[in-house]
Amino acid sequence: MRYSIYRKKFDQYFLKDKNIAKKIVENLSFKNYDTVIEIGPGYGMLTQYLYLFYSDYKIFLIEIDKTLSDFLKKKFPFLGEKIIHGDFLKWNPEKMGLKNFAIIGNFPYGKSSQILFHILKYNQYIPECIGMFQKEVAQRIVSNSGEKTYGILSVLIQTFYHVKVLFTVTKNVFTPVPNVKSAVISLKKKKENVDCNQHLFLECVKTAFNQRRKKLRNSLQSLKNISNFYQIPFLDKRAEELSFKEFIQLTKEIEVRKLEND
Repeated sequence: MRYSIYRKKFDQYFLKDKNIAKKIVENLSFKNYDTVIEIGPGYGMLTQYLYLFYSDYKIFLIEIDKTLSDFLKKKFPFLGEKIIHGDFLKWNPEKMGLKNFAIIGNFPYGKSSQILFHILKYNQYIPECIGMFQKEVAQRIVSNSGEKTYGILSVLIQTFYHVKVLFTVTKNVFTPVPNVKSAVISLKKKKENVDCNQHLFLECVKTAFNQRRKKLRNSLQSLKNISNFYQIPFLDKRAEELSFKEFIQLTKEIEVRKLEND
């Protein structure tokens, strides 16, 4: 197969280094869940180690490329229907009755942010995620307030998960060779619940960062019709200056005022 065909179509770089693949899989804790979903398995570099070390677990593969999913079915015939030809971004775990599973993958770089948002959508079911990302995306995820790379993904991921960059990866472990550096990160679900309206929280974060250079009193103008708007804390700050904890507090303040208006 010609790797370049699939890179162009799905923006996927295939891992060819077995030691790196093994290292990625070994970073899964395999605690408090019995199912693992691998996203974009490609030629099965990670898959082989998942089954070598953790054959007692239920492991599903989601591959968007039909040619590759057919290849995987021949390479891992014992998996059968656990190899799913489909788009993870349209995948609904509830339809499969999955309520507690980990995510692993060498994620397509062009879709990695969308994959993370989809993971966030079902975060209550996902206690852990280990993934290969473009290094720039990994840095955004772990950024702190006040840093240039801090943004929507930083806030949302850090709200629900403990985040850690496990290690960086050189370009020569992929085929074709990417023009960007890569890093493997770990997401571990936080035990504490987010004690605010999560839909409103998401709205506040996205609205604030859509005009990140403006102070919140201006970027949150769409919420100005609630009672005592100007008494909300943090209005003299910009989105990039607030930690995820402060965004939660901001959401709770707005939520109280919205209830007062009803």
